[in-house]
Amino acid sequence: MKVVLFCGGYGMRMRSDRTDEIPKPMQMVGPRPLLWHIMKYYAHFGHTEFILCLGYGGTKIKEFFLDYHEEASNDFVMHRNRVELLHTDISDWSITFVDTGLESSIGERLRRVRNYLGGDQHFLANYADVLTDAPLDRMIERYHESGATAALLVVPPQSSFHCVDLAENGEIKEIVPVSHFPIWENGGYFVLNREIFELLPPGGDLVTDVCGTLAGRGRLFGYRHDGFWKPADTFKERAELDDNYARGIRPWMLWEPTAVAVQS
Repeated sequence: MKVVLFCGGYGMRMRSDRTDEIPKPMQMVGPRPLLWHIMKYYAHFGHTEFILCLGYGGTKIKEFFLDYHEEASNDFVMHRNRVELLHTDISDWSITFVDTGLESSIGERLRRVRNYLGGDQHFLANYADVLTDAPLDRMIERYHESGATAALLVVPPQSSFHCVDLAENGEIKEIVPVSHFPIWENGGYFVLNREIFELLPPGGDLVTDVCGTLAGRGRLFGYRHDGFWKPADTFKERAELDDNYARGIRPWMLWEPTAVAVQS
């Protein structure tokens, strides 16, 4: 399946100041940007045709791939100033770069790359700011079994906040961590049928207009994942991922089976 990655947002919660021109997908986790890790995840499951929805910082993303050096993360032999790679990262990838506008919503970005999907009936989509070890092949399989028009990965609440049961007189009856509630959050990984474009108006939203309409009609499937799922929506979250990478804790890197899993 083709993979649509939304890479055009401003990423205001990630930027350390107003002069930071590095787009969120290009923030580093180890020696490679967040976007590379997400694309490697999809490639691990055999999905190597990518459509990048560019906007803010699109030039930085183009430059990264145009100047890509595979020897930076692969073994190689140098002989008489010639490099022979022993392994490769992206030689089998197809990447389509599409300017989808600076101010476009997620849904509008998706509308603007519709023609690049070719004749594929089903495709994958991602916010390009979350890493996970979810079994994508199983999620796709369950999606097809469900007969739904769209599916999304759902994860337990990630908030560290507590909910308070408060009486009218101000007495607190109970304090419960949000993570203990039997609710699920949108995990940002989608499997979609082209039929979703019938529900997506100009300037529309993928979750509100498409998933919101399909919900309750038996046409939206949620794949529950209790394993590793970590957003990089803020500077702190990205720094935590980078720190874990340095410590060898890289559960999202399924293409490297020797990576250390998260300790529970």
